[in-house]
Amino acid sequence: MTLENNPDPGSLVAAFCALWAHGSADELAEYFTDDAIYHNIPMSAVTGRSAIRDFLAGFIGAFGGIEFHIRHQVAEGNLVFNERVDTFRLAEQTIELPVTGVFEIADGRIRAWRDYFDMAPLTAAMSS
Repeated sequence: MTLENNPDPGSLVAAFCALWAHGSADELAEYFTDDAIYHNIPMSAVTGRSAIRDFLAGFIGAFGGIEFHIRHQVAEGNLVFNERVDTFRLAEQTIELPVTGVFEIADGRIRAWRDYFDMAPLTAAMSS
């Protein structure tokens, strides 16, 4: 699915989330505006499509494909909220991380993405 095939913000975010299972950092970065902000709330924000692409490349390099299982999603205008479980694979472990995502859409792309989650499950898996 291409960006042009996403007629509304909810469909855009759903397609973006689905792409995480097999997409590259370059493909994922195309969903963002040039001046976008990506903020995993326990960490520092990343600003700009290029910086987001670099961050995603490192993230995907560490974890590979990540499956986003959307439990609920609501779109109102250009704002999309979703409740999901992100499934990571690290060595022999599978980590299921509950996440709430907030997406702001502008001109058919993600202008801001904030994810809220507890870092403890990832920290515990990485230290074992």
